[in-house]
Amino acid sequence: MPTGAKNPGETRELLELRKFVAPEFVFGAGAAELSGRYCHNLGLNHVLLVTDEGVRQTGMVDEVLAHLRKAGISADVFDKVSANPRDFEVMEGVKVFADTGADGIVALGGGSPMDCAKCIGVVASNGGHILDYTGVDRVPIPSPPLVCLPTTSGTAAELSQFAIINNTTTRVKEAIISKTVIPDAALVDPQMTVSMPDYLTACTGLDALTHAIEAWCSNARSHITSENAIVAIQLVGESLRQALDHPGNQEWRARMLLASVYAGLAFSNASLGLVHAMAHALGGLLDLPHGECNALLLEHVIDFNRPAIEARMDYLRSRVPWLEEGTGSSVDKAIASIHHLRKDVGVDRSLSELERDFLPRLAGAALADPCLVTNPRNPQQEDVIQLYERLR
Repeated sequence: MPTGAKNPGETRELLELRKFVAPEFVFGAGAAELSGRYCHNLGLNHVLLVTDEGVRQTGMVDEVLAHLRKAGISADVFDKVSANPRDFEVMEGVKVFADTGADGIVALGGGSPMDCAKCIGVVASNGGHILDYTGVDRVPIPSPPLVCLPTTSGTAAELSQFAIINNTTTRVKEAIISKTVIPDAALVDPQMTVSMPDYLTACTGLDALTHAIEAWCSNARSHITSENAIVAIQLVGESLRQALDHPGNQEWRARMLLASVYAGLAFSNASLGLVHAMAHALGGLLDLPHGECNALLLEHVIDFNRPAIEARMDYLRSRVPWLEEGTGSSVDKAIASIHHLRKDVGVDRSLSELERDFLPRLAGAALADPCLVTNPRNPQQEDVIQLYERLR
Protein backbone atom coordinates (compact mmCIF):
# COMPACT_ATOMS: atom_id res chain seq x y z
CA MET A 1 0.00 0.00 0.00
CA PRO A 2 1.54 3.37 -0.91
CA THR A 3 2.40 5.74 1.92
CA GLY A 4 0.02 8.58 2.60
CA ALA A 5 -3.07 6.38 2.21
CA LYS A 6 -6.22 8.22 3.17
CA ASN A 7 -8.65 7.02 5.78
CA PRO A 8 -11.98 6.83 3.92
CA GLY A 9 -14.60 8.88 5.66
CA GLU A 10 -12.05 10.58 7.92
CA THR A 11 -13.63 14.03 7.53
CA ARG A 12 -17.01 12.60 8.47
CA GLU A 13 -15.49 10.84 11.48
CA LEU A 14 -13.83 14.06 12.65
CA LEU A 15 -16.94 16.22 12.33
CA GLU A 16 -19.81 13.87 13.15
CA LEU A 17 -21.29 14.20 16.63
CA ARG A 18 -20.31 11.22 18.77
CA LYS A 19 -20.09 10.51 22.49
CA PHE A 20 -17.32 8.52 24.16
CA VAL A 21 -17.74 6.97 27.59
CA ALA A 22 -15.27 5.01 29.69
CA PRO A 23 -14.71 4.30 33.37
CA GLU A 24 -11.75 5.45 35.39
CA PHE A 25 -9.11 2.77 35.01
CA VAL A 26 -5.65 2.08 36.36
CA PHE A 27 -3.32 0.05 34.14
CA GLY A 28 -0.11 -1.59 35.27
CA ALA A 29 1.57 -4.10 37.56
CA GLY A 30 0.13 -3.77 41.04
CA ALA A 31 -3.17 -2.20 40.00
CA ALA A 32 -5.08 -4.98 41.78
CA GLU A 33 -3.54 -3.90 45.08
CA LEU A 34 -5.61 -0.71 44.84
CA SER A 35 -8.93 -2.55 45.12
CA GLY A 36 -9.39 -1.70 48.78
CA ARG A 37 -8.51 1.94 48.27
CA TYR A 38 -10.95 2.30 45.39
CA CYS A 39 -13.78 0.66 47.32
CA HIS A 40 -13.05 2.94 50.26
CA ASN A 41 -13.06 6.01 48.01
CA LEU A 42 -16.47 4.93 46.68
CA GLY A 43 -17.78 4.93 50.23
CA LEU A 44 -18.24 1.17 50.43
CA ASN A 45 -18.22 -0.84 53.63
CA HIS A 46 -19.27 -4.34 52.57
CA VAL A 47 -18.95 -5.69 49.04
CA LEU A 48 -20.02 -8.78 47.16
CA LEU A 49 -16.98 -10.21 45.36
CA VAL A 50 -18.22 -11.94 42.19
CA THR A 51 -15.87 -14.50 40.65
CA ASP A 52 -15.82 -18.12 39.48
CA GLU A 53 -14.43 -21.33 40.90
CA GLY A 54 -11.50 -21.39 38.47
CA VAL A 55 -10.29 -17.95 39.54
CA ARG A 56 -10.80 -18.89 43.19
CA GLN A 57 -8.47 -21.86 42.77
CA THR A 58 -5.64 -19.58 41.62
CA GLY A 59 -5.50 -17.81 44.99
CA MET A 60 -6.34 -14.42 43.49
CA VAL A 61 -9.62 -14.20 45.43
CA ASP A 62 -7.70 -14.43 48.71
CA GLU A 63 -5.29 -11.74 47.51
CA VAL A 64 -8.09 -9.32 46.70
CA LEU A 65 -9.90 -10.08 49.96
CA ALA A 66 -6.70 -9.19 51.80
CA HIS A 67 -6.47 -5.85 49.97
CA LEU A 68 -10.09 -5.14 50.86
CA ARG A 69 -9.60 -6.03 54.54
CA LYS A 70 -6.55 -3.77 54.71
CA ALA A 71 -8.78 -0.86 53.67
CA GLY A 72 -11.46 -1.81 56.21
CA ILE A 73 -13.81 -3.32 53.62
CA SER A 74 -15.58 -6.58 54.48
CA ALA A 75 -16.72 -8.96 51.73
CA ASP A 76 -18.76 -12.01 50.86
CA VAL A 77 -17.84 -14.13 47.86
CA PHE A 78 -20.23 -15.30 45.14
CA ASP A 79 -18.45 -17.77 42.86
CA LYS A 80 -21.36 -19.61 41.22
CA VAL A 81 -20.70 -18.16 37.77
CA SER A 82 -20.51 -20.35 34.65
CA ALA A 83 -18.30 -19.74 31.61
CA ASN A 84 -21.38 -18.33 29.88
CA PRO A 85 -23.24 -16.77 32.83
CA ARG A 86 -26.86 -17.85 33.12
CA ASP A 87 -29.87 -15.74 34.00
CA PHE A 88 -30.57 -17.82 37.11
CA GLU A 89 -26.99 -17.31 38.32
CA VAL A 90 -27.54 -13.57 38.17
CA MET A 91 -30.73 -13.88 40.18
CA GLU A 92 -28.99 -16.05 42.77
CA GLY A 93 -26.27 -13.41 43.02
CA VAL A 94 -28.90 -10.70 43.52
CA LYS A 95 -30.28 -12.65 46.49
CA VAL A 96 -26.80 -13.01 48.02
CA PHE A 97 -26.18 -9.29 47.49
CA ALA A 98 -29.39 -8.45 49.36
CA ASP A 99 -29.01 -11.08 52.10
CA THR A 100 -25.46 -9.99 52.97
CA GLY A 101 -26.29 -6.29 53.07
CA ALA A 102 -23.65 -5.46 50.47
CA ASP A 103 -23.40 -1.86 49.30
CA GLY A 104 -21.16 -2.46 46.29
CA ILE A 105 -19.69 -5.13 44.01
CA VAL A 106 -16.16 -6.19 43.10
CA ALA A 107 -15.82 -8.38 40.00
CA LEU A 108 -12.73 -10.56 39.67
CA GLY A 109 -12.27 -12.75 36.60
CA GLY A 110 -12.83 -12.81 32.88
CA GLY A 111 -15.86 -11.60 31.00
CA SER A 112 -18.23 -14.05 32.68
CA PRO A 113 -17.81 -12.90 36.31
CA MET A 114 -17.69 -9.26 35.21
CA ASP A 115 -20.86 -9.57 33.11
CA CYS A 116 -22.60 -11.45 35.92
CA ALA A 117 -21.54 -8.75 38.39
CA LYS A 118 -22.90 -6.02 36.12
CA CYS A 119 -26.20 -7.87 35.82
CA ILE A 120 -26.44 -8.42 39.59
CA GLY A 121 -26.06 -4.67 39.99
CA VAL A 122 -28.77 -3.97 37.42
CA VAL A 123 -31.37 -6.04 39.29
CA ALA A 124 -30.18 -4.90 42.72
CA SER A 125 -30.98 -1.32 41.75
CA ASN A 126 -33.96 -1.80 39.45
CA GLY A 127 -35.74 -4.93 40.70
CA GLY A 128 -37.49 -7.48 38.51
CA HIS A 129 -35.63 -10.10 36.49
CA ILE A 130 -32.42 -9.59 34.56
CA LEU A 131 -34.06 -10.47 31.24
CA ASP A 132 -36.33 -7.44 31.69
CA TYR A 133 -33.36 -5.26 30.75
CA THR A 134 -31.98 -6.85 27.59
CA GLY A 135 -31.53 -4.51 24.65
CA VAL A 136 -30.23 -0.96 24.35
CA ASP A 137 -30.69 1.72 27.03
CA ARG A 138 -33.31 -0.16 29.04
CA VAL A 139 -31.70 0.19 32.49
CA PRO A 140 -33.14 3.32 34.16
CA ILE A 141 -31.33 3.32 37.53
CA PRO A 142 -27.53 3.01 37.84
CA SER A 143 -26.14 -0.04 39.61
CA PRO A 144 -24.44 0.00 43.01
CA PRO A 145 -20.73 0.93 42.81
CA LEU A 146 -18.77 -1.63 40.80
CA VAL A 147 -15.00 -2.20 40.67
CA CYS A 148 -13.68 -4.68 38.08
CA LEU A 149 -10.39 -6.59 38.08
CA PRO A 150 -9.89 -8.57 34.84
CA THR A 151 -7.92 -11.81 34.87
CA THR A 152 -8.04 -12.33 31.08
CA SER A 153 -6.94 -10.23 28.11
CA GLY A 154 -9.76 -9.86 25.65
CA THR A 155 -13.30 -9.29 26.87
CA ALA A 156 -12.75 -5.71 28.13
CA ALA A 157 -15.94 -6.07 30.19
CA GLU A 158 -14.18 -3.94 32.79
CA LEU A 159 -14.46 -0.96 30.42
CA SER A 160 -17.55 -1.49 28.34
CA GLN A 161 -21.23 -0.61 28.42
CA PHE A 162 -22.10 -4.19 27.44
CA ALA A 163 -23.17 -7.13 29.61
CA ILE A 164 -24.01 -10.51 28.06
CA ILE A 165 -26.25 -13.04 29.77
CA ASN A 166 -27.42 -16.50 28.72
CA ASN A 167 -31.21 -16.77 28.51
CA THR A 168 -31.64 -20.38 29.61
CA THR A 169 -35.18 -20.60 28.23
CA THR A 170 -34.26 -19.69 24.66
CA ARG A 171 -30.59 -20.78 24.92
CA VAL A 172 -29.52 -17.46 23.38
CA LYS A 173 -26.97 -15.06 24.85
CA GLU A 174 -28.61 -11.66 25.15
CA ALA A 175 -26.99 -8.25 25.38
CA ILE A 176 -27.67 -5.49 27.87
CA ILE A 177 -26.20 -2.30 26.48
CA SER A 178 -26.32 0.74 28.74
CA LYS A 179 -23.88 3.23 30.18
CA THR A 180 -25.39 2.39 33.58
CA VAL A 181 -23.41 -0.90 33.50
CA ILE A 182 -20.04 0.79 32.94
CA PRO A 183 -17.96 0.04 36.04
CA ASP A 184 -17.00 2.86 38.37
CA ALA A 185 -13.38 1.75 38.25
CA ALA A 186 -11.28 -0.87 36.47
CA LEU A 187 -8.00 -2.08 37.94
CA VAL A 188 -6.19 -3.60 34.97
CA ASP A 189 -3.18 -5.55 36.22
CA PRO A 190 -1.08 -7.72 33.86
CA GLN A 191 0.06 -9.81 36.83
CA MET A 192 -3.50 -11.07 37.21
CA THR A 193 -3.43 -12.61 33.70
CA VAL A 194 -0.28 -14.74 33.97
CA SER A 195 -2.18 -17.80 35.18
CA MET A 196 -4.38 -17.99 32.05
CA PRO A 197 -4.09 -21.38 30.31
CA ASP A 198 -2.94 -21.37 26.69
CA TYR A 199 -6.31 -21.92 25.05
CA LEU A 200 -7.94 -19.20 27.11
CA THR A 201 -5.08 -16.86 26.21
CA ALA A 202 -5.63 -17.63 22.52
CA CYS A 203 -9.42 -17.28 22.59
CA THR A 204 -9.47 -14.07 24.59
CA GLY A 205 -6.73 -12.58 22.44
CA LEU A 206 -8.74 -13.28 19.30
CA ASP A 207 -11.78 -11.86 21.09
CA ALA A 208 -9.88 -8.57 21.48
CA LEU A 209 -8.97 -8.68 17.79
CA THR A 210 -12.62 -9.21 16.85
CA HIS A 211 -13.70 -6.30 19.05
CA ALA A 212 -11.20 -4.03 17.34
CA ILE A 213 -12.01 -5.07 13.77
CA GLU A 214 -15.76 -4.84 14.29
CA ALA A 215 -15.35 -1.40 15.88
CA TRP A 216 -13.14 -0.35 12.95
CA CYS A 217 -15.85 -1.36 10.47
CA SER A 218 -18.81 -0.19 12.56
CA ASN A 219 -21.33 2.28 11.17
CA ALA A 220 -21.16 4.09 14.52
CA ARG A 221 -17.39 4.54 14.52
CA SER A 222 -15.67 7.83 15.25
CA HIS A 223 -12.13 9.09 14.83
CA ILE A 224 -11.41 8.23 18.47
CA THR A 225 -12.77 4.68 18.26
CA SER A 226 -10.97 4.07 14.96
CA GLU A 227 -7.59 5.10 16.36
CA ASN A 228 -8.09 2.88 19.41
CA ALA A 229 -9.07 -0.02 17.14
CA ILE A 230 -5.94 0.34 15.00
CA VAL A 231 -3.64 0.19 18.03
CA ALA A 232 -5.46 -2.88 19.34
CA ILE A 233 -5.23 -4.73 16.01
CA GLN A 234 -1.51 -4.04 15.75
CA LEU A 235 -0.85 -5.12 19.35
CA VAL A 236 -2.67 -8.45 18.95
CA GLY A 237 -0.74 -9.27 15.76
CA GLU A 238 2.58 -8.45 17.44
CA SER A 239 1.94 -9.99 20.84
CA LEU A 240 -0.48 -12.93 20.90
CA ARG A 241 1.95 -15.55 19.61
CA GLN A 242 4.63 -14.20 21.97
CA ALA A 243 2.29 -14.35 24.96
CA LEU A 244 1.66 -18.02 24.21
CA ASP A 245 5.33 -18.80 23.61
CA HIS A 246 6.38 -17.02 26.83
CA PRO A 247 3.37 -17.36 29.16
CA GLY A 248 5.20 -16.12 32.24
CA ASN A 249 6.59 -13.02 30.58
CA GLN A 250 4.75 -10.03 32.00
CA GLU A 251 5.67 -7.73 29.13
CA TRP A 252 3.79 -9.83 26.57
CA ARG A 253 0.92 -10.27 29.01
CA ALA A 254 0.86 -6.49 29.46
CA ARG A 255 0.83 -5.91 25.71
CA MET A 256 -2.12 -8.27 25.26
CA LEU A 257 -3.98 -6.66 28.15
CA LEU A 258 -3.28 -3.26 26.61
CA ALA A 259 -4.68 -4.55 23.31
CA SER A 260 -7.82 -5.58 25.17
CA VAL A 261 -8.11 -2.09 26.71
CA TYR A 262 -7.74 -0.29 23.38
CA ALA A 263 -10.22 -2.67 21.74
CA GLY A 264 -12.64 -2.23 24.64
CA LEU A 265 -12.55 1.55 24.38
CA ALA A 266 -13.24 1.18 20.66
CA PHE A 267 -16.13 -1.29 20.70
CA SER A 268 -17.83 0.06 23.80
CA ASN A 269 -18.34 3.32 21.92
CA ALA A 270 -18.60 2.18 18.28
CA SER A 271 -20.45 -1.07 19.06
CA LEU A 272 -19.86 -4.31 17.16
CA GLY A 273 -21.40 -6.23 14.27
CA LEU A 274 -22.39 -9.51 12.71
CA VAL A 275 -19.58 -11.56 14.26
CA HIS A 276 -20.86 -10.86 17.76
CA ALA A 277 -24.51 -11.23 16.78
CA MET A 278 -23.78 -14.70 15.42
CA ALA A 279 -21.43 -15.60 18.28
CA HIS A 280 -24.04 -14.77 20.90
CA ALA A 281 -26.52 -17.13 19.24
CA LEU A 282 -23.92 -19.85 18.71
CA GLY A 283 -22.44 -19.66 22.20
CA GLY A 284 -25.87 -19.71 23.80
CA LEU A 285 -26.96 -22.82 21.92
CA LEU A 286 -23.76 -24.88 22.18
CA ASP A 287 -22.32 -23.34 25.39
CA LEU A 288 -19.02 -22.56 23.66
CA PRO A 289 -16.43 -20.00 24.83
CA HIS A 290 -17.32 -16.58 23.47
CA GLY A 291 -13.81 -15.82 22.21
CA GLU A 292 -13.70 -19.13 20.35
CA CYS A 293 -17.01 -18.38 18.61
CA ASN A 294 -15.75 -14.96 17.56
CA ALA A 295 -12.46 -16.38 16.31
CA LEU A 296 -14.15 -19.03 14.16
CA LEU A 297 -16.58 -16.51 12.64
CA LEU A 298 -14.35 -13.48 12.08
CA GLU A 299 -12.78 -14.39 8.73
CA HIS A 300 -16.13 -15.41 7.24
CA VAL A 301 -17.90 -12.23 8.32
CA ILE A 302 -15.08 -10.05 6.97
CA ASP A 303 -15.57 -11.82 3.66
CA PHE A 304 -19.33 -11.22 3.78
CA ASN A 305 -18.82 -7.55 4.63
CA ARG A 306 -16.30 -7.16 1.78
CA PRO A 307 -18.41 -4.87 -0.48
CA ALA A 308 -18.91 -2.39 2.35
CA ILE A 309 -15.41 -2.36 3.86
CA GLU A 310 -12.88 -2.60 1.01
CA ALA A 311 -11.75 1.03 1.24
CA ARG A 312 -11.49 0.87 5.01
CA MET A 313 -9.44 -2.32 4.82
CA ASP A 314 -7.09 -0.66 2.32
CA TYR A 315 -6.37 2.05 4.87
CA LEU A 316 -6.16 -0.40 7.79
CA ARG A 317 -3.54 -2.41 5.93
CA SER A 318 -1.47 0.76 5.47
CA ARG A 319 -1.43 1.23 9.26
CA VAL A 320 -1.12 -2.40 10.43
CA PRO A 321 1.91 -4.15 8.88
CA TRP A 322 1.05 -7.69 9.93
CA LEU A 323 -2.09 -7.74 7.72
CA GLU A 324 0.06 -8.46 4.66
CA GLU A 325 -0.12 -12.22 4.13
CA GLY A 326 -1.36 -13.88 0.96
CA THR A 327 -2.28 -12.22 -2.29
CA GLY A 328 -5.13 -10.21 -3.70
CA SER A 329 -7.02 -7.30 -2.20
CA SER A 330 -6.59 -5.84 1.28
CA VAL A 331 -9.63 -7.83 2.38
CA ASP A 332 -8.03 -11.03 1.07
CA LYS A 333 -4.76 -10.24 2.84
CA ALA A 334 -6.52 -9.45 6.11
CA ILE A 335 -8.44 -12.72 5.97
CA ALA A 336 -5.26 -14.69 5.21
CA SER A 337 -3.32 -12.97 8.02
CA ILE A 338 -6.06 -13.54 10.59
CA HIS A 339 -6.48 -17.15 9.44
CA HIS A 340 -2.75 -17.77 9.91
CA LEU A 341 -2.77 -16.17 13.37
CA ARG A 342 -5.81 -18.20 14.45
CA LYS A 343 -4.21 -21.45 13.27
CA ASP A 344 -0.89 -20.58 14.93
CA VAL A 345 -2.50 -20.05 18.33
CA GLY A 346 -4.49 -23.28 18.11
CA VAL A 347 -8.06 -22.07 17.66
CA ASP A 348 -8.87 -24.46 14.85
CA ARG A 349 -11.89 -26.69 14.99
CA SER A 350 -14.97 -27.43 12.95
CA LEU A 351 -18.33 -27.49 14.65
CA SER A 352 -19.54 -30.89 13.52
CA GLU A 353 -22.15 -30.80 16.30
CA LEU A 354 -23.81 -27.81 14.61
CA GLU A 355 -26.71 -29.59 12.95
CA ARG A 356 -28.30 -28.02 9.86
CA ASP A 357 -31.69 -28.10 11.54
CA PHE A 358 -30.39 -25.60 14.10
CA LEU A 359 -29.23 -23.04 11.54
CA PRO A 360 -32.50 -21.17 10.86
CA ARG A 361 -33.04 -20.78 14.60
CA LEU A 362 -29.48 -19.50 15.06
CA ALA A 363 -29.86 -17.11 12.15
CA GLY A 364 -33.09 -15.74 13.58
CA ALA A 365 -31.43 -15.07 16.93
CA ALA A 366 -28.44 -13.40 15.27
CA LEU A 367 -30.67 -11.14 13.18
CA ALA A 368 -32.47 -10.00 16.35
CA ASP A 369 -29.24 -9.20 18.22
CA PRO A 370 -28.63 -5.47 18.86
CA CYS A 371 -24.98 -5.81 17.79
CA LEU A 372 -26.20 -6.26 14.22
CA VAL A 373 -27.39 -2.64 14.01
CA THR A 374 -23.88 -1.30 13.42
CA ASN A 375 -22.67 -3.97 11.00
CA PRO A 376 -21.56 -2.29 7.75
CA ARG A 377 -23.65 -4.61 5.55
CA ASN A 378 -27.19 -5.83 6.20
CA PRO A 379 -27.48 -9.63 6.00
CA GLN A 380 -30.57 -11.66 5.17
CA GLN A 381 -31.43 -14.88 6.95
CA GLU A 382 -30.01 -17.02 4.14
CA ASP A 383 -26.72 -15.09 4.31
CA VAL A 384 -26.40 -15.87 8.01
CA ILE A 385 -27.31 -19.52 7.50
CA GLN A 386 -24.60 -19.83 4.86
CA LEU A 387 -22.04 -18.25 7.19
CA TYR A 388 -22.90 -20.75 9.92
CA GLU A 389 -22.60 -23.55 7.34
CA ARG A 390 -18.94 -22.62 6.88
CA LEU A 391 -18.22 -23.62 10.48
CA ARG A 392 -19.41 -27.21 10.07
